[in-house]
Amino acid sequence: QVQLVESGGGLVQAGGSLRLFCAASGRTIGGYDMAWFRQAPGKEREFVAGIKWNGINTLYADSVKGRFTISRDNAKNMVYLQMNSLKPADTAVYYCAATSRSTSYRGSDYDYWGQGTQVTVSS
Repeated sequence: QVQLVESGGGLVQAGGSLRLFCAASGRTIGGYDMAWFRQAPGKEREFVAGIKWNGINTLYADSVKGRFTISRDNAKNMVYLQMNSLKPADTAVYYCAATSRSTSYRGSDYDYWGQGTQVTVSS
């Protein structure tokens, strides 16, 4: 079992930055591809960014390319999401997820989820 806990969310003005943290416990995340998803009120959960177990290959949703950066530190069992040039449309609860399969856009491919952290971007 892998337990995931997100932090770093908050309220920020449009154009600002936030860094999200995902702390894993229970098992080393070195054997898992990791991802961030988000869910805005009244909308379905959507893929934001993913990173391979080796930290080299990444995948981004078109809506965040060039603004968000996913990274990981397997030694610390941590995953990060650096979010720059934030927009009101980025307002959502952000979730960290782990998969024993390959990085995927589909939430159903992920085995473990955190509880989420709220990100609110004001205009």
